Amino acid sequence: MINKKLIMTLILAAFIMQPILAQTVTKTGTTAAKFLSIGVGARANAMGGAYSSVANDVSAIYWNPAGIASVNETQTLFTYTKMFADININYFGFVIPAGDYGTFGASVTALNVGDMDVTTEFLPEGTGEKFSAGSYAFTLSYAKFITENFAVGANVKYIRESIYNSSASGIAFDIGTIFTTPFYGIKFASSISNYGSKMQMSGDDLLIRHDPDPQRAGNNQTIDAFYKTDKFELPLRLQIGISRDFKILDEHRLTLAIDATHPNDNNQWVNVGSEISLFNDLISLRGGYKTLFLKDTQEGLTLGAGIKYDGLGFFKISVDYSYQQLKFLDNMHSFSIMLGF
Repeated sequence: MINKKLIMTLILAAFIMQPILAQTVTKTGTTAAKFLSIGVGARANAMGGAYSSVANDVSAIYWNPAGIASVNETQTLFTYTKMFADININYFGFVIPAGDYGTFGASVTALNVGDMDVTTEFLPEGTGEKFSAGSYAFTLSYAKFITENFAVGANVKYIRESIYNSSASGIAFDIGTIFTTPFYGIKFASSISNYGSKMQMSGDDLLIRHDPDPQRAGNNQTIDAFYKTDKFELPLRLQIGISRDFKILDEHRLTLAIDATHPNDNNQWVNVGSEISLFNDLISLRGGYKTLFLKDTQEGLTLGAGIKYDGLGFFKISVDYSYQQLKFLDNMHSFSIMLGF
């Protein structure tokens, strides 16, 4: 049976987080590499992003690097997320346990918007040329149990964004912890993501011809110069979460989770999620809600399901799907395949 005290704890935690949402300055749209704020992994997305304390597979590299310490087998994960306006995100990651030395991992995240037509003031229908834009993150991870119930993990990642002949790059770090408390098996997690250098666009597209003194006759009117762009911070994110598993009979499990998120480019919000796994994780059904208490949010309901098969002996396979509701744009769909060896 679900403990009534735990339910009250989850409800109170949500209401305690609500007062901090009263800030008036959101700084929305003021960070670079915003693709780093898009969740990866169909399981986590289906649970509304309330995953920092649940994270126990390859996708933990994104949500909370401490989570990969719980992985006791070599795992690989591929995720495809179809977004609006022909934008898609691909994620590939793997983790390798190394016993007493901890757990190592790596991942690649790639956002692609496809080819677009080059247009000008005089050729608004296009010049016949094409250009593309993309965002990439390459991550190395490490995690280890400090005690039997306390794990810590960290990421270092290289980030690059490009459009046509210009680009920006930076380095960022993540750090996270997961603590399994002695209170009803509740897990408590905290993580800081994307702490690093500012990003500044540069490249041939910013090259111009400049006349330093238009009022002076006879000077060089065609000096090569570059526009200087501003430097923008990365989307820093602090996340705190709690969760608990409930055993239902001998073969079924229910997980409830709640996360509070504090970003540097928006007000705070709360994500809630749940997962019910049947027949020892053979089939999983998931649901959640994103950005509770956030004013003018575009996100909301999340749903998903997964199936896991480990009867092949030498490896396990999991296939997961998630649906994420958006208010004005096309809804998002994620598909994941995870292999365990």
